[in-house]
Order: sequence, then structure tokens, then C-alpha cells
Amino acid sequence: MSAGMLAKPQMRGLLAKRLRFNLTVAFSLAFTAAAGYKFGVAEPRKKEYADYYKRFDAMKEFEAMREAGVFESVRPKGE
Repeated sequence: MSAGMLAKPQMRGLLAKRLRFNLTVAFSLAFTAAAGYKFGVAEPRKKEYADYYKRFDAMKEFEAMREAGVFESVRPKGE
């Protein structure tokens, strides 16, 4: 090979080689993003909902809304 000649670029199998690399990177990033969302957002949110409904008192909430006049068909106590 003389100084003025360049090496031929690889053409055979180039698409398959690049696809393998790009798919590996894409699946790795997708898995990382999914795991990050699950453990960073979904699990804490489920825990917050569980804690909220553990101490939620539906009758107390109903009485507060009734006293505030939210319901048209339910009169406040004492009327």
C-alpha cells in the first residue's frame, strides 16, 4: 500500500455490527430508566397512598364536608 492510498472502509456486516451496538445501548438505557422510575417514583407513591388510607377516616371526612355545606341533600347536624 502506498502513502497516497487509503484503506477501504468496511462495508460488509456494517449494519449488523452497528445494530448490535445500538440495540444493546437502547435496551440498557430503557431498563435503567424503567428501574429508576419504578424505585424512584412508583414505589414511594404506593407507600404514600397506603399510609394515607391507613389513617383515613371516611366518616370524619363526610362530617367535615356536611358541615361545610358541600352536600345539598344532607343537612348539617342540629338543623
